[in-house]
Amino acid sequence: MIKIVNLIESWVVSFVLELGGFVTMLKDGVFALTKTPVRWKLIFKQLEFIGVNSSLIIILTGYFTGAVLALQAGKAFRLFNAEGATGSLVVISLLRELSPVLTSLMLAARCGSAMAAEIGTMRVTQQIDALQVMSVDPVSYLITPRIVASFIMAPLLSIVFSVVGTFGGFSVAVGVLNVNNAIYWDKIQQYVDMEDLWNGLAKALVFGLIIAVVGCRKGYTTSGGAEGVGRATTQAVVIASVSILVADYFLTAFMF
Repeated sequence: MIKIVNLIESWVVSFVLELGGFVTMLKDGVFALTKTPVRWKLIFKQLEFIGVNSSLIIILTGYFTGAVLALQAGKAFRLFNAEGATGSLVVISLLRELSPVLTSLMLAARCGSAMAAEIGTMRVTQQIDALQVMSVDPVSYLITPRIVASFIMAPLLSIVFSVVGTFGGFSVAVGVLNVNNAIYWDKIQQYVDMEDLWNGLAKALVFGLIIAVVGCRKGYTTSGGAEGVGRATTQAVVIASVSILVADYFLTAFMF
């Protein structure tokens, strides 16, 4: 019994320390914007990496997510002769839930892992120590641009996901399920409002911060050479993905 209590205690302490590290990383990254000149060049580089270079996978994922959602919803609604509601269900599901969550999971896999690997490699090869020797703040140089870029690009990519997913659902609903074109768009206008969009964007903002902070934190605290870099990369993706799903629940409960 004592061993079980000690094990639970160690887990709780590790969780609190890790959570504190993530919060500290976020605080330092944000406050670095006020301490040193804004490194616009690095920010735009990360905007390109996170946003532009991720657009293709977001477009593909968004289109087929909308298509599958329309296929499943259309067949279910057909049982009640309500196929016309397919469009509204697709768009509301995308805006409120699927777009921010799936976009963020894609970014966590692609960008969060890259952040952890790049910064982790710099840590184990002592490049971060070299920055400090040259009086360059590693946080403002490495962390802040990634946090700012993720915070900006996650909502924008979520919008792209929603738009492409809407047309993916339209192509299946009209082309496969023979839903009337006008009814599809009319139901969207009737049931979808701006609150759905704002809720999804708010989630994407939070998820973008999670991706950047987790990826940077795991990379920044890497140790153990090449093996440590691989371990940090894996942990960054897993922790970010799980954190996104957990945060999604609490954000949804708060918004409703």
